[in-house]
Amino acid sequence: MSTIRLQKLLSEAGVASRRAGEALIRAGKVEVNGHVITALGTKVDPARDMVAVDGVPIQPRRKLYLAVHKPRGHVCSRRDEKGRPLLGDLMPKEWAHCYPVGRLDRESEGLIFVTNDGEFALRVAHPRNEVPKEYVAEVTGRVDRRRLGRLQTGVEDHGELLQARAVRVLDTNNTRSQVAVELAEGRNREVRRMFAVLGLEVTRLVRVRIGPIQLGELPAGKWRMLTDIEVKTLLAKK
Repeated sequence: MSTIRLQKLLSEAGVASRRAGEALIRAGKVEVNGHVITALGTKVDPARDMVAVDGVPIQPRRKLYLAVHKPRGHVCSRRDEKGRPLLGDLMPKEWAHCYPVGRLDRESEGLIFVTNDGEFALRVAHPRNEVPKEYVAEVTGRVDRRRLGRLQTGVEDHGELLQARAVRVLDTNNTRSQVAVELAEGRNREVRRMFAVLGLEVTRLVRVRIGPIQLGELPAGKWRMLTDIEVKTLLAKK
């Protein structure tokens, strides 16, 4: 049996925010299995308990797990004061309650998850869980493996130690190089900052993998549902 706080269920069902849900509970407007509930600590099982607000039964929203190929130029925010294209613009409007798991900066591309499941988002995005993320960076000039080795040892930028789990050269010539970089944490603009310390400019950055999930052939601007197996794999404890 999986139980959650009543105000969280109200929020996930789209009835009210958690704070507004607490107000509904205090006001005696929420019933569980026919009984008025006023205690904020009450937990319910969404699969078994019948919850109603003002006598109207509610249904929890279906949990959604999407893999999206974010194009360059889109912003990973639900709103943007500058009117730039949003990640949410790529998906149906009825999924506006979903949100991105982590971030990709506006100039970066590639795989990002979108969900309405807070526990899933925390599991994938929190640094302590060390879900690996792999990027392919196109940089100016020829790179050598010895210099790239510093990224695994760790480089310092503005007082932060930035360190890659793995680095490998995919292609290189005198004008440009492609390098695969795997990170465990994914701090703000980390890949770009790491290469800047080495004196290399990143001209294109694509995230190609999160955990075991590959971007694969998913076209830019498109999305797909994660399978049940993929979701379970990402939620699995180490």
